[in-house]
Amino acid sequence: MKESLNLFDYEGEVICGVDEAGRGPLAGPVMAAAVILDPKHPIAGLRDSKKLSEAKRDALAIEIKQHALAWAIAECSEQEIDELNILQATMLAMRRAVEALSVTPSLALIDGNRCPVMAIRSEAIVKGDDKVAAISAASILAKTARDHALYELHKQYPQYALDQHKGYPTALHLERLREHGVAPFHRKSYAPVKALLK
Repeated sequence: MKESLNLFDYEGEVICGVDEAGRGPLAGPVMAAAVILDPKHPIAGLRDSKKLSEAKRDALAIEIKQHALAWAIAECSEQEIDELNILQATMLAMRRAVEALSVTPSLALIDGNRCPVMAIRSEAIVKGDDKVAAISAASILAKTARDHALYELHKQYPQYALDQHKGYPTALHLERLREHGVAPFHRKSYAPVKALLK
């Protein structure tokens, strides 16, 4: 991966990359991951999780968990998303992930344009998941964890076809939502769900 950010500027720092998955869906939690990579164990093929196939993401997730110095995955539930709003819930999930790391970083590099409030320093990097390997790794762990959570929900609620759309507002999901009604895992503050509750 091209480290296009001059990471030598961060020499002496213990850097963790942070990213989230699941801001847009109508269902399920929002997940965040934090990863501190081990420079002695570089992982080939890291990039924005959205640009990788599911099989490649799953394989890389195993490698990241094996070789990273530290990693953690955290979430905010549908209820928390409805109470806080998706932006605040995402920030909270990110903070939880960083705080759950077994190694304390000195700096968190966050994908996007804003940072959660944390005890450590942080820096937001737009499109960071394709610029910084640690953020790419976090993006992969967050995405695979969220997909796994949705597959588990699918086993309980097969009528919603969550295994196919992962909770995103696709035509299929909206059709099943109208057909079967709002389920406990739906985000009730999101417009298509809210409309059905009226």
